[in-house]
Amino acid sequence: MTFTIEKDFAFSASHKLHGLPKDHQCARLHGHNYVIRVRLTTPLLDDTGFVLDYGQLKPFKEWLDDNLDHRDLNEVLSELPNPTAEHMARHLSKVVTWCCMIPGTVSVAVGVSETPKTWAWYTP
Repeated sequence: MTFTIEKDFAFSASHKLHGLPKDHQCARLHGHNYVIRVRLTTPLLDDTGFVLDYGQLKPFKEWLDDNLDHRDLNEVLSELPNPTAEHMARHLSKVVTWCCMIPGTVSVAVGVSETPKTWAWYTP
């Protein structure tokens, strides 16, 4: 048996993807209104009865606003091989774990949506 909570975050940013044909729409600089979904799962609730208090995710929202909102992701995420939704999901799972001090009993999965119909997920 497990308990799961999710919280969505949003920001707008631009990027272009390398390694695509020149005429591919994602090879050109373009932007998205990203939705980031953080999914936290655990078999054990804390003493209050939470997976995690949603308020503890505030540092992640602040990190997104300070580092990614209205930025060129090729510049600010230059450590990624390519700023795809898949690479971003993996990177952001590390960021949320680090900046929110997620307990070891809680598993973190992150989804990245670039459009209302698409999602890329990373679940370690």
